[in-house]
Amino acid sequence: MSRSAGPGPTTVSTTRPQQYQLVSPGTPADPRSMSQNNKDQLVQSLRTHRVNTITELRRIEKIFAFLDSAEVTEPMTTAWAHYVNSNNLLNELRGLTRTYPFSSECLDEAKAMVVRDPSSTRSWNYCWLVLVKMEKENLIMKHARALASKASTWGGRRPTKEEFDRLVNACVAEWTRALRQMLKHWDKPPSTTGN
Repeated sequence: MSRSAGPGPTTVSTTRPQQYQLVSPGTPADPRSMSQNNKDQLVQSLRTHRVNTITELRRIEKIFAFLDSAEVTEPMTTAWAHYVNSNNLLNELRGLTRTYPFSSECLDEAKAMVVRDPSSTRSWNYCWLVLVKMEKENLIMKHARALASKASTWGGRRPTKEEFDRLVNACVAEWTRALRQMLKHWDKPPSTTGN
């Protein structure tokens, strides 16, 4: 039995000055005209965590932002929390930082700060909040210095000031580049409706 491949992802021009690709070819060009079945399938993919990359979550988030429906808020919020808390965010950050693997302690501190921050309820996007918190609170520098201060980093010997500074600068450069690359997934901050 042969199957013919369907068309690739649809590019959508919206009234907003942005373009994006829909998740599946079967989704209508205008997300507002999406069938209940298509919407249910996207919700199910979020609930079962079949979607677990920042790129795919953002694509669904953009569709749901157009729908502006309360029924998609909880699954989208839960999917973002799962993405961050199941180490998918850390894995993607570490995939971008192969020379100096991204600090899990830095990510954990940002997550804790978001949870304690009452203003974090303004967005359904826990991932975006965590990434922005890392940037605004200068957590990358803090944790690069913490890494360089550990005796285990140096095999028990004391580094010279030049070695310490070189490691801190290298970590800051690589981690910051990864953080900025992740933040590029948003052209503007998500709101309570996701975009």
